[in-house]
Amino acid sequence: MAKKNATTTPVPDTVWLGRGRHLGPEPERDVRRNLIALKAAGVLDDFLDLDPEDASRSTVLHPREEDAVPGPGARRVFEARWRVAENVTVRGQLTTYDPEPRKHTEGVTWILAAEAERAWELAWPSPASMFWPDSDRVPWDHDTVAGLRLRAPNHLPKDDDALRRLLKDCSRDSWYVQVVIHEAMTPDAQGQRSIMRHLPPSLQHRVIEHRATPEQAQIVDFGLRKDFKAGLPRGGGVVLPTTPPHPDYAADRFTVRSVFLDGSEPTELLDRIREFTAFPRPLTAEAEQALTRLRKGWHLLTPDEELTHAQDMVTKYAEALDAMTRSRDSYREAAEAARAALAEATGGDGVPRPPVDPTGKDASPFGTLGKAFGRFRGPHK
Repeated sequence: MAKKNATTTPVPDTVWLGRGRHLGPEPERDVRRNLIALKAAGVLDDFLDLDPEDASRSTVLHPREEDAVPGPGARRVFEARWRVAENVTVRGQLTTYDPEPRKHTEGVTWILAAEAERAWELAWPSPASMFWPDSDRVPWDHDTVAGLRLRAPNHLPKDDDALRRLLKDCSRDSWYVQVVIHEAMTPDAQGQRSIMRHLPPSLQHRVIEHRATPEQAQIVDFGLRKDFKAGLPRGGGVVLPTTPPHPDYAADRFTVRSVFLDGSEPTELLDRIREFTAFPRPLTAEAEQALTRLRKGWHLLTPDEELTHAQDMVTKYAEALDAMTRSRDSYREAAEAARAALAEATGGDGVPRPPVDPTGKDASPFGTLGKAFGRFRGPHK
């Protein structure tokens, strides 16, 4: 899989990106069942289930766009098309990958890229819910950084060093927004549920929720101030910056003094999360490849798109045939010129005739042949 080097290119406002790990035994089966169910329910227009080798062979690559193929380690490629709002088409492509042995990670890695025909709206369904079943019994929602889950609170490690290392890794490498909340007191069953369920649908699978227990207040606050220049109030919450932070990020702006963990909607914190996700995100190398595969390696065409694609292919083949015909004619003209030159140089019987030089010396037959050829040189030589 590709390296995660950041670029200065922002993620387009039409694009939704996600990456994670499925820790269950049969991730592709879970995706396939969900796609079948959603198509039967009319949620999806259509979907495709492709073997990576078949996807590579059937993809019409543009010059220098090798990233449009799934890449090494790919297990399966799924494509789905659905509509939102006023018939706005969304295309999504999910690729599953074998674990990387050198990283000693568990589970199957997946990368999801989706793009709409216009700027993305938070009220639209999460593309992850189009491919993965929204069930707590299907463990598809683990982050690749440290196995943190998207749909559940993640309690921070007890060890100070491990805690700080985890948050720094998440801020630097995770594709998700990192939110830390301090539990002023141990919450009841309602408070133990993730508050991210109150977010708009498209954000519910873009945020990692970290929880600090009541006794971790000072440790977490100290670590955040030292590593992120942001504090964590008792009973409050903070949206962590990325590494490096966005120029418009201000710790005070994204810190909330009180977050009630009683099942109610934490409006202020949710507003800060929405504001943070509006910042332009840098398009990492891995994310850029996923977007390229979506745009250039797309297979699930509508009838109109198939017709347009067929017309384009006919045009390309006609141009290629015309170029081959011109090349053939050029070679034929060159061959005829060569035969004429040879006939002139040999007198027609194949034996070179050394002409008499004005100085009285015999000229070289090869020189004579070269002069004869020179008279026929043109644009094709």
